[in-house]
Amino acid sequence: MTAANSRTTDHPIDKLFLERWSPRAFTGEAIPEAEFLTILEAAHWAPSSYNSQPWRFVYARRETPHWDKLLSLLIEFNQSWAKNAAALIFIVSNELFPGRDKPTPSRSHAFDTGAAWGSLALQATLLNWYAHGMVGLDWDKVNAALNVPEHHHVQAAIAIGRLAPADILPEALRAREVPSPRNPLSAHIFEGNF
Repeated sequence: MTAANSRTTDHPIDKLFLERWSPRAFTGEAIPEAEFLTILEAAHWAPSSYNSQPWRFVYARRETPHWDKLLSLLIEFNQSWAKNAAALIFIVSNELFPGRDKPTPSRSHAFDTGAAWGSLALQATLLNWYAHGMVGLDWDKVNAALNVPEHHHVQAAIAIGRLAPADILPEALRAREVPSPRNPLSAHIFEGNF
């Protein structure tokens, strides 16, 4: 068993996996471009089917021209805390493989893009930044606002920031500002079939 960040595993793993969590309380500190690009670089090296690399990242760092637009694409609840993030990223997947003759549908584009998100979150943790994924978006506006090409799908948004004390959050969120536990591994694994 491994213990870190008030969490304990059923089996030994690296503490990095327990240190990664998704807080909402961020300091508002700006992220240096080099560190931000390192986080995206790690995501870029995620595994993908046939090395298709279907992920795309649309981003804005705080206090840059695109910040307000990207922040406005989150639902009001997520805007209430993500406004203090250092960066916002919208992660998009390409549903087509770049085939030899013509592009063909990919069954794994969302799966592969999820691997990129996982790599991004772990690299952020290694650099003492925190990443919080969200699907609370204005889905009616996001594609047009981001100029998402045909055959691409917005999967989620991600806020990245430095951890701040929970008391900066609205009172209703403060109690939730702790690393979440997991169900026992046995509740999620099945040998042979369900």
